[in-house]
Amino acid sequence: MEEQATQTTIETAPEHKPDRKFRYMPPQLVTDNPVILKELRGRMRGARAFNVLTIYLFLLGTFTSLIYVAASESAVSIGGQANVGEIGRTLFGGVVAIEMVLVSFIAPAFTSGAISGEREHQTYDLLRTTLLPSHSLVLGKLLSSMLYVVLLLTAAIPLQSIAFFFGGVAETELILSFVILLATALLFSTIGIYFSTRARRTLSASVLTYSVATFITFGLPIIIGSVMIALGLWYNGGQSSGAQKVLLYVIGGVLCTNPAATALLTQYVLLNQRTIGAFSYTLTNGQQVTLISPWIPFTIIYLALTAVFFVLSIRRMGKLEE
Repeated sequence: MEEQATQTTIETAPEHKPDRKFRYMPPQLVTDNPVILKELRGRMRGARAFNVLTIYLFLLGTFTSLIYVAASESAVSIGGQANVGEIGRTLFGGVVAIEMVLVSFIAPAFTSGAISGEREHQTYDLLRTTLLPSHSLVLGKLLSSMLYVVLLLTAAIPLQSIAFFFGGVAETELILSFVILLATALLFSTIGIYFSTRARRTLSASVLTYSVATFITFGLPIIIGSVMIALGLWYNGGQSSGAQKVLLYVIGGVLCTNPAATALLTQYVLLNQRTIGAFSYTLTNGQQVTLISPWIPFTIIYLALTAVFFVLSIRRMGKLEE
């Protein structure tokens, strides 16, 4: 009887499969990524995040006050009577420009040391012992930084909304400026992640990231201005319609690579063409061509570059594990 019971117990016992317990289940939601939760908790528990937010709003508020004073005096001195709508547009454009500069330098600061910092603190090998794949790790580092950037952009909306008291600014401009700023911050953050995977030190990754960010923010306008001057000297209005179209598309494509130029042209199209999409432009020979608002190709270009640097970062992480 004892042998029969033992045999029955052995036959009915479930098969032990230890690999099921440790099998990796990919997260279905972004909130399930443990890297995002860890980074956000670590960042918001410290004083650095609140200090950066305070300094960011202080600088933005100070420059906003200076722009308001300068715009008010300029409007009164030119016409003898203040143009309230012009003050509102100047104030809004100035706030967006300052916010763009600040975000362009704050966003890479949180990603340029995302991977290289793990190496310097000798926690990278411990991090790779987890069951997270490379794309989840890179995505967690990127999204945790972008969520804080979204907090910065959202906190600056009240300062941008001051322009509504003066008029001359619509809600559409506020939304489009937010899209342009968010696309710029996303690209710069992804570039920071990429250089963080390539450089062994955070300092080297920061230098490379800020070099690219500075070139895009300040170097491209110089190149754009030089190209426009050269093309303007060549263009005298006597070219064929085909040459004028090519020239127009080349200038437009170059302008759409810079966030500041894109914001100015988008505002110009919105005020003069009353559209955020396609519009008609008349050439010197009277022929009309269809163009689109600059923020659309700008967003597409920046999202495509973001995807490229994201894939390169994942591949670089894979090489580090070999």
